[in-house]
This record gives sequence, C-alpha cells and structure tokens, in this order.
Amino acid sequence: MPLAHPSGHAQVDFGEAIGVIGGVRQKIHFFCMDLPQSDTPFVKAYPAETTEAFLDGHVSAFAFFGGVPLSVLYDNTTLAVAKICGDGRRERTRAFTELQSHYLFQDRFGRPGKGNDKGKVEGLVKYARSNFLTPIPQAASFDDLNAMLEERCRQRRGERAGRHGETIGERLVADLEAFRDLPAVPLEPSEKRAARVSSTALVRYRGNDYSVPTAYGFRDVVVKGFVDEVVILCAGEAIARHRRCYGTGTFVFEPLHYLALIETKPNALDQAAALKDWDLPEAFQHLRHLLEARMGNRGRREFIQVLRLMEAIPMEMVASAVSEAIRLGVIGFDAVKQIALARVERRPARLDLTAYPHLPKMDVRMTAAADYAVLVPGTTA
Repeated sequence: MPLAHPSGHAQVDFGEAIGVIGGVRQKIHFFCMDLPQSDTPFVKAYPAETTEAFLDGHVSAFAFFGGVPLSVLYDNTTLAVAKICGDGRRERTRAFTELQSHYLFQDRFGRPGKGNDKGKVEGLVKYARSNFLTPIPQAASFDDLNAMLEERCRQRRGERAGRHGETIGERLVADLEAFRDLPAVPLEPSEKRAARVSSTALVRYRGNDYSVPTAYGFRDVVVKGFVDEVVILCAGEAIARHRRCYGTGTFVFEPLHYLALIETKPNALDQAAALKDWDLPEAFQHLRHLLEARMGNRGRREFIQVLRLMEAIPMEMVASAVSEAIRLGVIGFDAVKQIALARVERRPARLDLTAYPHLPKMDVRMTAAADYAVLVPGTTA
C-alpha cells in the first residue's frame, strides 16, 4: 500500500553492526531516528541497547534536529513497553514515561512482529549499516565514532532519496516547521535504580560492583546509569562517579574511597584490592621509602595521610608537592601538605626560604664536646 507521510513525525529503531573501538573488535548497537516525510536520518552508536542508550538517543536526536517531532513510531521494544494489554493498550516503562512527559511528543506503536509498520526506519537501519558502518569502522572511542556518524547524517541532507526531485535537506524544512520547540533543559538520559551499599562499600549495578566512600556503608542509595558513567547518590548528593563498565562480575574501585579506612588499618595498605592497580607517580613510592626508613610504622601512616590529600587536591598537584618536598629534604606529611596548599593558593611555599630574602639565615653546626668546657670553672674555650 503506498503511504503518505505528513511532516513533523518520526520513527525509531535500533540496529547492530561490527566495529573496532579502541582496538577492540566488538558488536555495536546503533540508534536510528528517521523523519519519513523528508528521509532525514539520525544515527548514534552505543556499546549496548540499554535504557540509557534509548534515552540518550532521543535526547541527542532532538538536539541534532533542533526540535521535537509531533509523534514517534516504535516497535514494541521492552525499553518503552512494559506490557501489552488485551485491548491493545501499552503500559509504558517508567523511563519512557519520563522521556515522553519531558518532551511532550505522542507515542505510536506498530503491531507486534510487524516491522513493516515502520518501514522507513527499518530502511534507515539497513542503509546506515551498508553505507555508514561498512567497511567495519575503526575509532578510538564511541565519541569519535559518533562524531563521524553525525557528520555522515549531515552530508546525507545534500543527497536525494527515492524519486524526489528535492534534496533531503530541502524537504527537511517542512518537518522542522512542524516540530515543537525543545524544552529549556534537556532530559537527563539515565536509568535510575535503588540500591544499598555493602559492608565493603560497594554498590551493585547491572552485574558489576562500584565503590563509594567507606563512610556510606550500609546506606540506601540511588544509582544513575548513563551510557558512559555511573553516578551514585545518597540523600540527593552525588557520592561517587565511575566510568561505566559493560562487562559482568567486575569490581570498579576508586582508591580514594578506601583511604580513610586504611588510615585506621595501615597494615592493609599493601593488600587492599582497591589500591592494587592504582597507577601512582614514582615520587610517591620514593616518599614512602623515605618515611618508613625514618619513622617505621608511623611513616606508613603519614604516607597514607599524603595519599588522602588527593581527596581534595588533584593528583598532579600532590605529586608535584611530593617531588618538591623530597628535593627540599623536608620528608613528612605536614611539609607535603603545605607545599600542595601553596600551589592551590598560587603562593610561594613557606618551606622555601629563598622566597623570604629579608629573613636572617641561620648557620647551625654540629656540637663538639670541647664546647662544654666553658661550663667548667677555671677553664677557657
């Protein structure tokens, strides 16, 4: 049946392809939004077809087009449909309801198992796989791959589709005139789940464990899963941020989360799993050797205090302060802290007397036994 497509409407679907991302050959899932009236495409790739990818695809597509379609046609993906009722009604998922209520577009669904109900976007999936993702794309990251895909979508506007005499870009004007305006603030494209912190300060999300500061053990938290990030909140405050892991059974640690506990248990410094793969500059190990050689176990505790400076000061500044303390021969937590604070405040470190030429220089020499002769009556120095 020949179909007519009015302006201002869209269709959405996901496709799959193979790509090499960061040197790793893997399956990629790409989100497609097609405007049937003008055949204007939008394509964006993700590591997995997840709720957050579904939301992010819409947010990115609306920003790409500069407006919101009047309606969007879907298949009955579980990302949007929680249940198909007997009368044909759909119960929407919570995430999809948030998306729809934020952008105020009408949702439409094809018949179950009838992909031809949204033939335009089905055609876009095949076109994108054959033209945008063939030969197998290679990119350093998904961001780089998506920058390429967005550019290809823009280039497509200068081409013609089907038997139309006008270019896709020329026909797009009618779609954009029918679109609704974007809301003032875009939707935060994340999946939200309630969770609880374990006794080892870990929170499980989608088969992986992410660390939080040990002070939040046994607390109830909310996990926000983004495409490339996991954010953990407690009482509305973000207490941890991690790069998203798409494996399973992986422990994702932030070493700084455990330093407060390790400070009370300094013997655990070398066995803590959270610190096992921590790539610290060589200066830190040099400082630890000097501290422990001078103070023993107390030196280890001071070294942990130096590491804790990175809870508030960037690693690069602390590492620079450690190197400077070693150069000046002031081996201790207080010295490193003073130098680091001086760098943060952009002032000279008070430990370096060259910055204070008006102060008298002290000449301290070793005491000799003969110096005490002046204390004995009848003797002279």
